[in-house]
Amino acid sequence: MAVSRLRSAAPRLPSDPGFWRSPVRGVRFTAVLGTVLLGGITVLFVTGLLSYAAYNPDLSAVNDKTPGKGLLGFYLFAWPTGPHWLYRLNQGLHVTVGIVLVPVLLAKLWSVIPRLFALPPARSVGRALERVSLLLLVGGALFQFATGLLNIQLEYVFPGSFYTLHFYGAWVFIGAFVAHLGLKLPRTVRVLRHGVAPAETDELASPDPAPPTVSRRGALAVAGAGSLLLLVTSVGRSFDGPLRRVALLTPRGGADPGEGPNGFQINTTAAKAGIVVADTRERWRLTLVGPAGEVRLSRAQLLAMEQHDAALPIACVEGWSTSDQRWRGVRLRDLAALAGFANGRAPDVLVESLQVSGPFRTVALRDNQVADPRSLLALGVNGEALSLDHGYPARVVVPAAPGVMNTKWVARMTFGDPR
Repeated sequence: MAVSRLRSAAPRLPSDPGFWRSPVRGVRFTAVLGTVLLGGITVLFVTGLLSYAAYNPDLSAVNDKTPGKGLLGFYLFAWPTGPHWLYRLNQGLHVTVGIVLVPVLLAKLWSVIPRLFALPPARSVGRALERVSLLLLVGGALFQFATGLLNIQLEYVFPGSFYTLHFYGAWVFIGAFVAHLGLKLPRTVRVLRHGVAPAETDELASPDPAPPTVSRRGALAVAGAGSLLLLVTSVGRSFDGPLRRVALLTPRGGADPGEGPNGFQINTTAAKAGIVVADTRERWRLTLVGPAGEVRLSRAQLLAMEQHDAALPIACVEGWSTSDQRWRGVRLRDLAALAGFANGRAPDVLVESLQVSGPFRTVALRDNQVADPRSLLALGVNGEALSLDHGYPARVVVPAAPGVMNTKWVARMTFGDPR
């Protein structure tokens, strides 16, 4: 009798099913959360791949931040220039959905955590494969969401390039996700349609549940309310109007950019990029390189050329974007003609910046981007000269391109040689 009492009083371990006593856990509760994640993660994966394609990584080693991608780059294509809001929509959707899914992901992980501690770890080959896919799935999800959220907040505390880590992490995660989906989808569909059959065991339900404090519907409502709160405080980074003022979770999208023609969001300031002000003034020259050799143009000479307007946003990988700004400057295809491509065929171009620090000081643009009549070497915005932080004396603006491809403080353009 004494031994029995000692055993019953002994603390339970996480591997003991009775350790997890919440009455909320159950197969149907997990299935609902899993269905939401299935739709959301599909959107994240597709928009993430499209975002990577927008950088034209197979154009040159200059743009490519994920060397050795091999077959993982099978889908790459020439990123289009229209509609002009394409990247703004794609990346806004990618980042906003990622943020909104955080409460759902945490609830899903909480709902299945007893399975992570179940012993023995593998009773069969199928069970062993399921456990491996589960570990990769959970680890991959935490890694992708954590690095993505840090990137949004401009906190680059992870080692190496974000692009490389996020790209390979996405493929590891999606592989585990597909494997797990193949194992779990049939039962998920059955449970959502008919519930847990009387002859089945609900392996996620506690054998010794505590008194309920919230129903399963209530728990789902809490997760949904958390997602709604994150949506309201983040989606404004990608849209104009009152929601931008409550985008509290974005260091750029919701911040007050100031007033005046240059009063819109800035990601990298001139000081942060190491711009020497003297290099942007009287002695600045734009160097064009092509079949015609080197052509050097002052800002005054560029202003004397035919000027064109284009209403385009700036949209960044972090998910924030500006509204359409009215840019004015010289078409890239006109500069290509000066460099020696006067036969109507637009070449690729390598664009180099004056900046001395930070990524993407040199970028390559495709021929379709050079050919687009809205692609400009902008000298002014909204009726005024560019401010230094917005790229004075000249910056590239290309429709539908990621923000970092719209190079500021342009010093040199090499046409026909993206390297």
